[in-house]
Amino acid sequence: MSSKSEVFSSRWGMLLAMLGMAVGTGNIWRFPRVAASNGGGSFLVAWAVFLLLWSVPLLILEFGMGKATRSGTIGSFVKTIGPGFAWMGAWVAFVATAIMFYYSVVMGWTIRFFLASVTGAVPSEVPEAFWEGYAGTPSALLTHVVAMGLGLFVVSKGVKGIETAAKVLIPSLIVLMIVLAIRAVTLPGAADGLAFLFTPNLADLADSSIWLEALTQNAWDTGAGWGLILTYAIYMRSREDTALNAFVIGFGNNSMSLLAGIMVLCTVFSVMPDAADQVVGAGNEGLTFIWVPQLFALIPGGRFFMTLFFLALVFAAWTSLVAMIELASRILIDLGIKRSRAIAIVGIAGIAFGAPSALNWTDTPGAGPFFANQDWVWGVGLMLSGFFFAFAVLKYGVTEWRAKFINTGDSDIHVGAWWDWSIRLVIVEAVVLMGWWLVQARGESFGETWTLFSSFNIGTVLIQSAIALVVLVLLNGWLVSKLSSEKDDG
Repeated sequence: MSSKSEVFSSRWGMLLAMLGMAVGTGNIWRFPRVAASNGGGSFLVAWAVFLLLWSVPLLILEFGMGKATRSGTIGSFVKTIGPGFAWMGAWVAFVATAIMFYYSVVMGWTIRFFLASVTGAVPSEVPEAFWEGYAGTPSALLTHVVAMGLGLFVVSKGVKGIETAAKVLIPSLIVLMIVLAIRAVTLPGAADGLAFLFTPNLADLADSSIWLEALTQNAWDTGAGWGLILTYAIYMRSREDTALNAFVIGFGNNSMSLLAGIMVLCTVFSVMPDAADQVVGAGNEGLTFIWVPQLFALIPGGRFFMTLFFLALVFAAWTSLVAMIELASRILIDLGIKRSRAIAIVGIAGIAFGAPSALNWTDTPGAGPFFANQDWVWGVGLMLSGFFFAFAVLKYGVTEWRAKFINTGDSDIHVGAWWDWSIRLVIVEAVVLMGWWLVQARGESFGETWTLFSSFNIGTVLIQSAIALVVLVLLNGWLVSKLSSEKDDG
């Protein structure tokens, strides 16, 4: 069976695969930290609003576009708004692939800490000792290679392999998260963590930064605007619904984030209430790989539950990495490369281009860690991807697009004109969010602002993004010709 004729065998399998794409480390390690650092319950209010104003509209769009065009992001943009815009679809694919290069490094970290929790190597006597002895070393490179290998193995089995893996990993992940959340809420003092997470301070909602952080988190943890949902939607059955599926994925994904928030914050408020600010403010890596082991060491049965936590992280990272590899492979398939060769190319590129992020954790003169740089640059790039998706539908004609590709005869629910306005709002949200993040990254001097490789400045984003955009625009004609020749050959 060719890749173009493969489909998910059931709606259940499709939803699990797409939920696996959406649920990743951003849900489990980033959400609790960002929520705690931005007012807890107040953050949840803004976060829920942007689920409906950013994530769900883009998820509906990607479902509809992938199902209608049966092409990856480049082909989808060409079929939607014409051959002159192939570069926009290529940008979406490039950003998701660039994230894949270092995301496999993250999965490698989760694998190493899962093994360390099994053997008792963590927590170390000095909290940061194990992490500092591992990150940026050849061991981190090795786990990066292992992670890529696991992702490639699943993708090499085709849609059936992706669906089978999702049917095992996602229910297992859900069970693990529920068990961990239950354990957390039964700890002494956990009620303080629940109160903090779920009690909004209405005065905080006047703080624009909370809303912008909530929008950022939605963009990161639902996968909306990445092109991943679009890629999986290629393999939807012809009579499959789009809108209801998008709501299920959006709310299912955010439910997993809430479980993670309950688990981490209840544990922090129970065992380290006096150091709560220090723990949740330690950054994504610091919270997860330095403080989480210390937290679990202080609760009964902590080693067992710590092992479950890192196993859950492995599963979450694995299913998301699979989606990124499939997206990159699908682009090459659309350009005329056989699936097996496309996967091999993506695998080799992933290992090679992920190596700098695996090895260069430590600061070097004049630059920040390579991993942090790439995470910053392409995290902002995702906002431009969301902008391009919304632009494509608006150029096509948003109301006409909704009638033709969303409210089909197979739809379980009717999507009204609210969606048209939400897509227009996505354009505004993307521009505001990119502008806000760039303003946050301005340096105290011109030199600090425009260094090429830095963990957090304006220049590194603008320069790297500009180079990528110029190259993709110049390649636009070639991309279209390759798509056309593949269509003719097919």
